[in-house]
Amino acid sequence: MPLSEHEQRLFDQIERSLAEDPKFASAVRASDPRFHARRRLLVAAFVIILGLALVVYGTVSSNTPLGVAGFVVMLGSAAFAMQSRRKGGAPDLHAVGGTASRRTRQTRKAGFIDRLEDRWRQRPEGHR
Repeated sequence: MPLSEHEQRLFDQIERSLAEDPKFASAVRASDPRFHARRRLLVAAFVIILGLALVVYGTVSSNTPLGVAGFVVMLGSAAFAMQSRRKGGAPDLHAVGGTASRRTRQTRKAGFIDRLEDRWRQRPEGHR
């Protein structure tokens, strides 16, 4: 349900006042799962580059175990990055006090066909 003009103005005013509070902003940023996921992705990218350097150095120095170790490091870091990306994709709203988490949990439990039917029912009127 869209907000009325008055509600939208109040919402914008609250948002501006909260954005000006650095203590609140740092507290929200610290609890945001997307922030932590982004940091894990950066660490994983650095470790992938380090693993690539080990592979190249192992190849140049004819040290096969070092090259294999570098490949294993790269593979593990890529798996860690994919897991972090999946976790940070959508914030969990129940941590903030929203009501969407209950619907999200129900949607996850619903089958593929049920989700498709819900999307079909919720599509814009102009596409019918």
